[in-house]
Amino acid sequence: MTAPPLPSTAPTRKLLSLSLAVALCGVAASAQAQQPTVEQLQQRLERLERLAGVSGVAAVEGVDLAGLDQRLRILERRLELQEEERVAAARAAPQITVDPKGAAFRSGDGHYELKLRGLLQGDARVFVGDGNQNDSFLLRTARPTLEGSLGKRVAYRFTPEFAGDSATIVDAYVDLRFNPAHVLRVGKFTSPVGLERLQSSAALVDVERALPSELAPNRDLGVQLQGELAAGRFSYALGVFNGAVDGRDATSSNPDDDFEIAGRVFLEPLKGSDSAWAGLGVGLGASAGQKHGVGSSFLPRYRTPGQATFFSYRSTVAADGDTLRWSPQGWFYRNGFGLQAEYIVSRQEVARDARRTALEHRAWQATASYVLTGEDAGYRGVTPARPFGVNGGRGAFELTARYGELQADGAAFPFYADPAASAARVRSWTVGANWYLTANLRLATNYLHSRFGAVAGAQRLADEKAVFSRLQVSF
Repeated sequence: MTAPPLPSTAPTRKLLSLSLAVALCGVAASAQAQQPTVEQLQQRLERLERLAGVSGVAAVEGVDLAGLDQRLRILERRLELQEEERVAAARAAPQITVDPKGAAFRSGDGHYELKLRGLLQGDARVFVGDGNQNDSFLLRTARPTLEGSLGKRVAYRFTPEFAGDSATIVDAYVDLRFNPAHVLRVGKFTSPVGLERLQSSAALVDVERALPSELAPNRDLGVQLQGELAAGRFSYALGVFNGAVDGRDATSSNPDDDFEIAGRVFLEPLKGSDSAWAGLGVGLGASAGQKHGVGSSFLPRYRTPGQATFFSYRSTVAADGDTLRWSPQGWFYRNGFGLQAEYIVSRQEVARDARRTALEHRAWQATASYVLTGEDAGYRGVTPARPFGVNGGRGAFELTARYGELQADGAAFPFYADPAASAARVRSWTVGANWYLTANLRLATNYLHSRFGAVAGAQRLADEKAVFSRLQVSF
C-alpha cells in the first residue's frame, strides 16, 4: 500500500520535524529513567506518522531508541520526497498573472507565454475660428493586442484596429530570436525610419504625431534583421519591404513590382552609466526603393497635427522612379526633462504627361517635456510614482511644448500640385499638459496652431487652431 500524499506545506513539514526532534531529545533523557516513557514516545511517533499521512512504514521489533530513530529517519525521508514532488508540481503548473501591464498566461518553465494587452483612446476635438473641420468626439484608437512566445526562439504579436469605419490589422509579425544581437522579424510592422513613428502612440507626449512623421513610412510588410549590442547601447535594424508611401501604412499586397530597403542605427553611448548624459541617444534612419503608379498607394497626402490635409498631388501625377528618405534623429532624457528631435527628407521621382522630375520634401520638429511631480521622463512614457487614489496619491503631471515645420518642394507647384488647394509650407506649434492618473490611465490636453505658406500669387490657407483632449486607457 502506497503512502497518501502529504496534505501539508513546507511550514507543516518544519513543524513535524521540530516535534520529532523534541521527541527524540525526550527519548534520550527518559530512557535512562523508566521504560514506559519510551513506549509513550513510540505512541507519539505513530500519531505523527498518521498526521503526516505516512502509512506502511515497517514497524521495528522491540521498543528502543534505535527503533524509534529508524522510524524517524523513514518519516523524514518520506516528507522530503513529498516536498520535492510538491515543488516540482508547482514549477510545472501554468502561471497566470494580471498586473498594470495586462494579463499573462505562462507555462511553468516560462518558455510559452500569451499576453493580452490593449490601448483605447477617445478624443474631444474643438477647432477655433473659421475652418472646414467640424468639432467632434472621436474614437481615435481601439487596439487589443495578443503577444507572447512559443519556446525560447519564437515570439509573436497580433494587433487589430477597431477604431474607424472598418477593422484593420496594425501589427502581425513573428520574431525568430537567435540572440539579443540577431532577431529576424517577419510580417507587418513599423518601418525603421522615423523616430516618432517607432514610438508607441500610448507613449506620445502630444495627442497627435509631429510633422516629420508625415514623411516617414508607417507600417509595412517585409522581413527585417534587428538587434542590440553592447548592453543595449547600440541597436540596429535592416529590412526589405513592399514599400509604403510617406506617413501611411502599406497596402495589404505589393501594388507594383518594386521593393524598398529600410534601416536604422541608434547609439546611446552612455546608457546605464552615472553620467548626466546617460539619457542621450542619436541615430539615423533611411530607406531607398522605387515606386511606379498613380493614386494613394503610390503618392502621399500630407496632414497637419490637426489631421487636415494641406498638400496633395494632382490626380494625374504618378510616382515614377526612385524614392529616398533619410532622417537624423535623437533624444535626451534627464530626470523629469525630455527632449526629442528629428529631421527628415523624402525624395520621390514623379511624372505627369511627358514631364518628369524629382521632388524633395523636408520636415523637422523638436518636442520638450517636463514632469512636474518628480518621475523620470522617457521614450516609453511616464509611470506615476504615486497613483491617483492610492494613499493620497495624485498621479503624475507633465507639461509639453513642440515646434515643427514641413516644407514642400517649390518645384511641385503649379504643375504637380494645385497651389489653390495645397500649401507650400506649414509651421506648427503645440503646447499641452498630461495627467497620468495611474500607469494605465492618462488625460491629455493640447492647444495646437498651424500657419501655412503659399507659393507666389496663391492665396494662403487659413490658420488651423484647435484644442484636442484625450482620455487614454492602456494596459
